[in-house]
Amino acid sequence: MPDVDVRGFWGERIDAVADRTAMILYDRCVAAGMFDQIDPARPVPPVKMPWHMRADGTPDTVNVQMFWDSDVAKVIETAAYALYRKPNADLEAKMDAIIEMFAGLQQPDGYMNSWFVRMQPGHRWTNLRDCHELYCAGHLMEAAVAYFHATGKRKLLDVMCRYADHIDETFGPKPGQKPGYCGHEEIELALIRLGRATGEQRYLDLARYFIEQRGQQPHYFDVEAAARGVDPAQWRHKTYTYNQSHLPVREQGKVVGHAVRAMYLYSGMADVATEFGDDSLTDALNRLWEDLTSKQMYVTGGIGPAASNEGFTDYYDLPNESAYAETCAAVALMMWASRMLGRGPDRRYADIMEQALYNGALSGLSIDGSRFFYDNPLESRGCHHRWSWHRCPCCPPNIARTVTAIGSYMYGISADGIAVHLYGASTARLSAGATAVTLRQETDYPADGRVDVTIGLDRPARFTLSLRMPGWCGQAAVTLNGEAVPMVENGDGYLHLAREWKDGDTIALDLPMPVRALHAHPAVKADLGRVAIARGPLIYCAEEVDNAADLNALIVPEDLSAAKTVPVPDLGGAVAIDLPVRREQWPQREGRLYDDHPPEYATMTARLIPYHLWDNREPGEMLVWIRGGR
Repeated sequence: MPDVDVRGFWGERIDAVADRTAMILYDRCVAAGMFDQIDPARPVPPVKMPWHMRADGTPDTVNVQMFWDSDVAKVIETAAYALYRKPNADLEAKMDAIIEMFAGLQQPDGYMNSWFVRMQPGHRWTNLRDCHELYCAGHLMEAAVAYFHATGKRKLLDVMCRYADHIDETFGPKPGQKPGYCGHEEIELALIRLGRATGEQRYLDLARYFIEQRGQQPHYFDVEAAARGVDPAQWRHKTYTYNQSHLPVREQGKVVGHAVRAMYLYSGMADVATEFGDDSLTDALNRLWEDLTSKQMYVTGGIGPAASNEGFTDYYDLPNESAYAETCAAVALMMWASRMLGRGPDRRYADIMEQALYNGALSGLSIDGSRFFYDNPLESRGCHHRWSWHRCPCCPPNIARTVTAIGSYMYGISADGIAVHLYGASTARLSAGATAVTLRQETDYPADGRVDVTIGLDRPARFTLSLRMPGWCGQAAVTLNGEAVPMVENGDGYLHLAREWKDGDTIALDLPMPVRALHAHPAVKADLGRVAIARGPLIYCAEEVDNAADLNALIVPEDLSAAKTVPVPDLGGAVAIDLPVRREQWPQREGRLYDDHPPEYATMTARLIPYHLWDNREPGEMLVWIRGGR
């Protein structure tokens, strides 16, 4: 776990999770009955969550209760980062008790899954396509690594190493092994994380195997379905594009299917590419990256427009009011972007990581840390609100663990350098090769684009400090110890400062944040004639509470020079934008749906707030894409 002390904007949000959300997540797991299933000391409970139903009215093979292990794992991971932030004896004791439950579940051969140990014994590894066994294992591996790093306690880590050993014995190309992989990707990236933490090469190799095996013929999901006596075609999703197993990974060029699964797969591929120096995987990932970000991503960094498959449809299909854009999907896009930086700084990835973080992901958590969004539309008539929980509660702990782990996304290190990918008030204790370096950022980012970086060293040392110059920023300026630094463009969007550094060296960045209007590609029919307002990394929206109803009557001018930024006390002092606009009016429209009289216009000032903060006040309409005009 990177040693990063985060302050300011992200520090406040980490504290909200540590002080409130982590315990809320635990309490809601208790209320849902999750520990009745997981704890082997309790009687086996009845099934509490409804099954998916087939068209003929019979139960499908899966319900959301099957993957409760993964939700609890993310709660443990959130708690780990919260405990790293500040001690909490009660929270730690509760996590230790959960870990004891999982340890008690573990079978003599290392297998460990609450559903198939207690609820449906005898069916393990019979339906990888649907039943999330490896997915649950992956999240528990991630939780184990985080909890070990945060607390020094290795009980869960030891449990998951034994489970990983069992999985390694069960899956692979050898006689008697299963040549399979999970229908819901996640274990691939988790095995890399476990391998890095333990130094066990077999875990890295197994991650690579799962990546290589996906989509190979004969198709494993067909084979296992036949072994269960089930017609592989009788599957509610109908196509293997849903879980990205339609082709071997290097042959895939279009981002398809379930959005979270896709992003977890690409994250695992990127990790494997980094660990094994595999350029062929990187080439495939670059094709997929271009496909996603140029044709299938919302301006918020949200992805996956459709509720039907929780994922992708076709190019430029980005409806606003019905946007699914699951919080977990934006988190997973961040994870993929972060892992694409594993082979070196590149603004393409860091900019999207920031875009998804501040907008599509952070929207999933309320200011006080108690309520959550699962899906994140870009327009609402006033009926879309945050949940206290969800029947499929994957998003609440996912955004919580992401917020508390934000320090791990901010910096990258290599043998000869340090890269600053995300700006935010923080103190990071890092290493450039054998050199210990302390980097201190002082900034009000994202409210302000001034960032002051101070270098801390025991003795002078030579290394490269790479600073991202955000793509949204027009003309950045940088000084080193008060002297202007030439802005040399080398194609990756970072300013690389290679020199011998001394203790106390200072770098000052000025990243201008003008209010700007973003225009969508004309093929995005939902956004024709509309603009999205942005400032710095933040996308803004209009809410009814500030602007009255009928937000589609607002018209933004082409000239935004009169826009003003103002703090909003009831949103924690966040920076809002006050913008002169016109409002369309129809004085004669009462009782008429259509009229041959043209509308009239009134001048007013609209207030826009950061998108991630909407639905934290009085309920009402919300709109991101606003009509543009002259």
